[in-house]
Amino acid sequence: MSLTPRAEILLKTLIDKYISEGTPVGSKYLAKESGLEVSPATIRNVMMDLENMGFIQAPHTSAGRVPTNKGYRIFVDTLVKTKPVSKQLMKQFEKKFRGDNDPQHVIMKASELLSQITKFAGVVMVPGHSQSHFRQIEFLPLSKARILAILVTEDGRVQNRVISVDREFKPSELVESANYFNQKYSGSSVEKLRKKLLSEMKGHSDEMNRIMTTAMTMANQFFQADEEDSHEDVVLSGESNLFDVPEFAEIEKMRELFETFKTKHDLLELLDKSLKSDGVQIFIGEESGYVPLNSCSVITAPYELDEQCVGVLGVIGPTRMNYADVINVVDMTSRLVSNALTGHLSTPDK
Repeated sequence: MSLTPRAEILLKTLIDKYISEGTPVGSKYLAKESGLEVSPATIRNVMMDLENMGFIQAPHTSAGRVPTNKGYRIFVDTLVKTKPVSKQLMKQFEKKFRGDNDPQHVIMKASELLSQITKFAGVVMVPGHSQSHFRQIEFLPLSKARILAILVTEDGRVQNRVISVDREFKPSELVESANYFNQKYSGSSVEKLRKKLLSEMKGHSDEMNRIMTTAMTMANQFFQADEEDSHEDVVLSGESNLFDVPEFAEIEKMRELFETFKTKHDLLELLDKSLKSDGVQIFIGEESGYVPLNSCSVITAPYELDEQCVGVLGVIGPTRMNYADVINVVDMTSRLVSNALTGHLSTPDK
């Protein structure tokens, strides 16, 4: 829905003031601060039009108005002007990640940094194991009936699984089996490897020799167990910051929100939506699709590993937030996380 230039100026002035102070904004303030040379009656008429269109509302009998979620949406889409992050803040961000490309460390730092800078909750979706690329696997004998399988992905993560077998294997057999599997599949994505493995076992079961059979059977056991147990997770930091937000003063509202943080299921689904989108995404109130987040805005951005989108990070806060600043923080953090994971950390240009 398009607005007249005059209505845009008044709406932006009102929302900027409300974000800054959290109190209803009256027409006298708008007449003084908007820069429009119009009569108070004209401003009141424009305010009435904005209210009729659902962009602002009166919270009580006060003469002032506050933005609705619909008002925040048009504000974010057309009126917010982001500025480059200051060099000081860029250096502060970069320093946190420099010299560390361990995925777990980088993700924890990102979540903590997002919460520290914005004073809201920082959230990072851990890269899905299925999105990683396979580097190598090793098989080590534990007993006559058990073998330890160790899988290493190209992003440096290591997973161990104990596999049950129906006979005792010599160490040399296990080494040969691992070498065969690594030579054939190294570099494949874990998700594609699962499907390829099942297909090839069905199609070539009669033709496979002893080493091939051993390698494929044990690797298949590993991936079946991994698929049953694995689940993408979320790292949260700074949830306690939200206790200081007036909009979350209602106990029931805060209880529902923290239950969402605890179970993480809804957060994972919401972040997964962002994983499939480009750039910064902003969910305002009901747009998230989850009732406990109706009083929140969630700002997210995907991060990459070797030009492959592997996860999402973001900030959860009230709808009354400084969108321009939070958008910049989320965008900058996503790019620095991508650079840190890839091992090419440098301060991105704006």
